Amino acid sequence: MAGLRTVAAIALTLLVLALLGTGVTYLVAGAMTAMVSTFAIKEKQVRGQAITLALGLPVALAAMSLGALLSTRIIAGDALFIALIFAAVYSRRFGERGTALGLIGFQIYFVALFVGARPADLPVLWATLAIASVCSAIVRFAVVPETPQRVLKRLRDAFRARVAQVVTSQIELLDATPDHLEKALDDLRRRTARLHEAALMIQGRLEEGTRDAATAALLQRRVADAEIATERLGVLLLNARSAERADTLTLHLPDAPVPATGNLVTAADGDVIGTLRRDLNALRLLVARAGTDDRGTALAHVRNRLLGYRDEERLPRASDAVQDVFRGIGELARAVLGLRLALDGPQDESGDSPATTRSREEFDAEDVSLAGPEEPEGPEGPEGPEGPEGPEGKVRAALRRPTTRAAFQVSVGSVLAIVGGEFLSTQRWYWAVLTCWVVFLNTASTGEILVKGYRRLLGTVLGVVAGVVLAGLVGHHTWLAFTLVLVLIFAMFFTAPLSYALMSFFVTATLGLLYTLLNKYTLAVLVLRIEETALGAACGIIAAVLVLPVHTDRRTDELLGTVLDRLGDVVSAAVRQLSGGPASDLLSKARDLDTALDDLRDSTEPLTHPISPLRVRRRTVRYLVALLETCAYHARSLAATAELVPQSRTVTADPRLERAGRRIAHNIEVLAARVKDGKAEGEVESGASIASMLKTDASGAPPSDTVTARVLRHLQRLDEGVVGLARPVGVPVADRTERKTTRG
Repeated sequence: MAGLRTVAAIALTLLVLALLGTGVTYLVAGAMTAMVSTFAIKEKQVRGQAITLALGLPVALAAMSLGALLSTRIIAGDALFIALIFAAVYSRRFGERGTALGLIGFQIYFVALFVGARPADLPVLWATLAIASVCSAIVRFAVVPETPQRVLKRLRDAFRARVAQVVTSQIELLDATPDHLEKALDDLRRRTARLHEAALMIQGRLEEGTRDAATAALLQRRVADAEIATERLGVLLLNARSAERADTLTLHLPDAPVPATGNLVTAADGDVIGTLRRDLNALRLLVARAGTDDRGTALAHVRNRLLGYRDEERLPRASDAVQDVFRGIGELARAVLGLRLALDGPQDESGDSPATTRSREEFDAEDVSLAGPEEPEGPEGPEGPEGPEGPEGKVRAALRRPTTRAAFQVSVGSVLAIVGGEFLSTQRWYWAVLTCWVVFLNTASTGEILVKGYRRLLGTVLGVVAGVVLAGLVGHHTWLAFTLVLVLIFAMFFTAPLSYALMSFFVTATLGLLYTLLNKYTLAVLVLRIEETALGAACGIIAAVLVLPVHTDRRTDELLGTVLDRLGDVVSAAVRQLSGGPASDLLSKARDLDTALDDLRDSTEPLTHPISPLRVRRRTVRYLVALLETCAYHARSLAATAELVPQSRTVTADPRLERAGRRIAHNIEVLAARVKDGKAEGEVESGASIASMLKTDASGAPPSDTVTARVLRHLQRLDEGVVGLARPVGVPVADRTERKTTRG
């Protein structure tokens, strides 16, 4: 949608300027201004977008004027450019509006350099900027409107599509031969991760996209149910496919060995495999058409049949592992029904089976509990700078602030890029500055900057080749060139979340066409583009290493400590509520954990990138992140179950669970303390106490299909995952069962 909105704004700007008879130079300036005015604004509310867009026009006019007036004054122009870069980066501390205005100011100054603006051109350039801003507003608010409600609706549809894709991968996993099992498992991992991303994106839009807090809480609950049920079905299918019980870690660790294939399709279960395959296909159809009217249709009968698997007497005769898969199908069908009720409202119930009616009644009871009064959280004071009082303390606190540090780093890198760029070309030196600026965007450590610079250079080299080809094809056909520019810009936005190298490729190919339009295209110019890009990336890396550096290890340790704190919060609160303690907003805590884990995953990318020479370390980091993802899955499941206590008729508090979660909470605290302070003492405790509760508790083990048994299984997997974290973190493990201590 961002690509479509940007392309539409550029096209409308070009149309208006062409009707006014402006020259190619102003067409290029207008197109680039429309692009910046559209993609720079990220605010969620329409009113905020309008205010930022209105403020962006005077910022753009000022930047263009300064660029034109100082075009012949090299020293003053360079000094202003550095000051503008510092201000643009520092302004990110003021939120989305500050980020947008800083980006507009920098990019429009760059446009002035790119088109060679002169003072005599300013009246027409001012009119061009105004027209581009108006066209951007028309497209944003009328042609391709972006409101929180529309965005949330698209995300909801995308979430449904992701669930259907995961079910498709699960069917492929069921049918995969031993030779193709690894590929099927990789597809399932990838699509499960994308489902998780979609759930997180919905979480980020709930507050603005729903009419009230109760609706947001309900939708959050239903999305969490569907996500957990979908992932659980994958685990159950993997268990059914394996000769031994598969670990949840297998779904999160790319390097995990493929589990040994069991005897799923032999005589014991062969008669029901056809039924299982049919029901998985029916489940995929149910998910894909969840938003359609199914009154009196075969789809309603399919839903009734799948929900019937929640009753033990409706399960087909098969091994325990295969029966668990059918139970998982029933739970996911229930989650899909709940998601549909939350999104589309009440439905016709005339064709419901008893199982479907029971599911609806359960949802009604849960809705009542979710709509109950929330306990106000304790007051939180405003965040202030840490550290000692006084001028020196304030300076140190300011320098620790990410925006301040990045502003100094980018400024120093830009100075180096200007000096080096002038030696390469007195006309195109700003390409080095642009690259230095770009590699610092959305990065927080030296390693991230290194990887981003490498990708920028790779995409630029390939883009130069494409630019040569496209320039030869276009020749002097102006509107063909602009049409290709629109296509490439859309591709740039579409591929930006997928691959930074691909995005850089499309950016460079676009610039080749723009140079063609400005009659400045030569092969030497494109080669110079590569040289300036390499120089800018190098300057950015040098600045990141020498100026207030944030080493990747330090950054990942900080985020790992945050993840462990969030994990401990979720597990402790969930176990406390499952044991009969006070209620709390568990799903929000679980999403905070997911957000922290996503930040950690992004920060470890330099350590896991293929160019990293430290292969052992790369495997260790992947293993650590996969373990944390596994723990987060089980924590989400616990939180979703605990949310139903005490209002639900099917989930009741069990005081036995309190002592089952004590050791996990202690172990997480020990791990978090060691990550934050390498000298912290403490041992991670291991043993069989949690798993043995199913057999040794005086009240008897709960049946395997009960909620208590499922909670205990999640706790057991959490316990195993947390103990597994001890080795990469470097914490000793104490086996309380055998009364001996071993090193993790």
